[in-house]
Amino acid sequence: MRNIATHNLYESLKKKEDVDQIEHEIYLYETTEIQRDGYRHPLKTDCTICCICLKGELKGKIDLKEYSVQAPALAISLPGQILEHESCSDDFHGILIYMTQRFTEKFNLLLGHSISTAIKNRPYMALRNEELQSITAYCKTVRKVIRTDDNPHRLQIITHLTIAYFYGIGYFLHKSIKDVHLSKDKDIADRFLQKVRQHYKTERKVEYYAVQLQLSANYLSHVVKDVTGRTAGEWIDDYVALEAKALLKSTNMTIQQIADELNFPSQSFFGKFFKRVVGVAPKYYR
Repeated sequence: MRNIATHNLYESLKKKEDVDQIEHEIYLYETTEIQRDGYRHPLKTDCTICCICLKGELKGKIDLKEYSVQAPALAISLPGQILEHESCSDDFHGILIYMTQRFTEKFNLLLGHSISTAIKNRPYMALRNEELQSITAYCKTVRKVIRTDDNPHRLQIITHLTIAYFYGIGYFLHKSIKDVHLSKDKDIADRFLQKVRQHYKTERKVEYYAVQLQLSANYLSHVVKDVTGRTAGEWIDDYVALEAKALLKSTNMTIQQIADELNFPSQSFFGKFFKRVVGVAPKYYR
């Protein structure tokens, strides 16, 4: 994403005394609260964020998909996804891991597309005891390697540890997905939302998604409304509006650039759309 600014996310991490980090590529720290500063509005990040919930509960959204992570559990967001933090319980305790794109680019080719797709489709998961032990062991080992200052191969070691970590996550995700049996209507709604997440920047008509799913537009709209409580058109508008809000708040792109990014014919069309869906003009939301 051009001109993206992450509200000094990395700068705030560098200032924390309890953060373990190496070469400003991977950051790891334990926390008892998710800071609301910078999370009051939809946030589009350029990093991979893992939150291991050890105690309590964390609530929020990733790309409009609501989650309630109850310990022990894991939530992951990938670069380009939009986060909305809502709340965490008073007894929340977790481990946060931030990985820059420069760091993850070193092993993305090795991991392949299937794991990132699995994470996008299911960005959070409950952890069984063996899974929790595996992930916390990874964190403990990474900390130990980072703190071994005289080892010149620390970053390479951590890169390979993280590859193993994500392979493990991919296995758990695929296994948990297989254990979930969806009804026909729920499956249709899930596939519709997955298509919308892929194409909302360029395709904003229900008919397009109906053709993709080999259904009639009326039937698709009926199923989506019945399963989610919102119409297919509302979901499409919500994804476009969410992207627009994130770009307005977390980048320095002009309103015209955002209109172009979202494939509106003009800034005026974008402004009318945004006011209809959000309730205020883009310049006032910013």
